[in-house]
Order: sequence, then C-alpha cells, then structure tokens
Amino acid sequence: MDLQISVFLLFILFTAGHSLSCYECTSMTGSCADQKLKTCPSGSSNCMSLTAKRQDQFSFKTKIKDCVVDCQSGFMNFGISKMSSSCCNTDQCNVKDAPDPSNIPNGRKCYYCDGQSCSNTVSCSGTEDRCVKATVTLGSLSAVVKGCATTSICDATFIPDIQGISCCEGNLCNGAQSVTQSFLFLCCSLLSYFMMH
Repeated sequence: MDLQISVFLLFILFTAGHSLSCYECTSMTGSCADQKLKTCPSGSSNCMSLTAKRQDQFSFKTKIKDCVVDCQSGFMNFGISKMSSSCCNTDQCNVKDAPDPSNIPNGRKCYYCDGQSCSNTVSCSGTEDRCVKATVTLGSLSAVVKGCATTSICDATFIPDIQGISCCEGNLCNGAQSVTQSFLFLCCSLLSYFMMH
C-alpha cells in the first residue's frame, strides 16, 4: 500500500510542473523552415498549426504555429482565400504544417463575400460540408464573412473576434446580402485571430 501511495505522489510531483511545449513560427513565404520550440504560457492547452492561402492579385501563403488556449482542427474556404488548422495537445505535436486546403470540389456551393457583394458563389472542396456566415470584429471595424467550412469549425464554442457564427447544410443556404467592407480586412482579421489566440 505504501508503495502505491509513493508512486502516486511521484506521478503528481513530476506531472504537476509540466508545461506544454509547441513549435512556433510565422511565415509569410509559406515555409516554416526556421520553427523554434517554445514552452507554452500557463493556460495554453493546445499546439496549433495553420496554413492560409489567397489566390488573386494579392496572392500569399502563410504558415503559423504556436501555443493556443482553444483550437479547432478544420478547413475554411472564403472564395479567394482558404485556411486549414490542425490542433493537438501533446508536446511538440505541431511539428508538421497544417495540410494545404483541398482543391477537389465536393459538390456543395456556398455564398462568399468579396468586399463589394456577398452574392458570389464558391465551390466547397474536400471535407468542407457546411456553409458558414459570421461577423469578424477587429477594434471598431467589422466585416461579414461567408463561405464553406468543416463541421468541426462550426462546432467551435468560442472563436475570439468572431461573433454570430452560423452554419447550415445545403447549397447556398448562407444568404447573399451585400457588404461594403474590405475583403483585405477580412483576411487580416482572420489571420490575427490565429496569430494572437
């Protein structure tokens, strides 16, 4: 009996002070070749890896890795920009980059916003099985976002800077109202969420 208590106390002693360690990098060139290992701050319970790409006159590919408090693995497609995130909760588990978002259409279509109108349609791809609509707020600015997402993103209980997230099943179920906010603001806001949280 004393041996069991001793082993239990040793287990508590060695695990109580353990902090999660994750890889960290922010790359605007699409490569995390110089990622660094870091000890996560108190309260961080996940390691995250994010891949974001935009395909138009402002084309870019961003890779981000860091410690986060809360995270959902999944895919989002906002027309000309796509994102994928991978989340895990063990030491150094984010060594691999989040996968590139799929380009293989799955038959679903949703509305997306381009800064002038939300009546554009996008073909969802891969596992993007829901249409999504939300409001992204950064400071005093806000923008409506629409597009495709995986169910896991829709099931998120809390995503900072994003309010009123709603997902639906069925083609073009996320409405087509117009907006006047800048689409570039949208991309920066979503990237700031993943970089800051």
